[in-house]
Amino acid sequence: MKFEALMQSGDWKGEKHIPVIESPDEVASGEAFVITVSVGKEIPHPNTTEHHIRWIKLFFKGEDEKFPFEIGSYEFTAHGEHVGGPNTGPAYSEPCVTAKVKLNKSGTLLAMSYCNIHGLWESSKEIKVK
Repeated sequence: MKFEALMQSGDWKGEKHIPVIESPDEVASGEAFVITVSVGKEIPHPNTTEHHIRWIKLFFKGEDEKFPFEIGSYEFTAHGEHVGGPNTGPAYSEPCVTAKVKLNKSGTLLAMSYCNIHGLWESSKEIKVK
């Protein structure tokens, strides 16, 4: 079995597990800009002890590059767990991350997320460097 067989995708406006990549469509070469990746943008994900997004990973694959480069790996570890029982804790993570990056080549931003119940999800966004 390969990872591609396990990866799920779709339209984030109708599916709460899709990582949504928000960034400019075009950036200047070598100038820092912000990328935000979130899960549950249109339809909120529950993020409870029993059902939550465990992590988000963000990659960049430049045009004509064979392999992607990992921009960041973000783990969410507070899901309402507590000695008093599930969903009684004082902290709940929301699956949203922001990265500030510089690119010197056009390519594709790729995001992957993991739901503890519904598995692996992916999305991508083209970005132009001028």
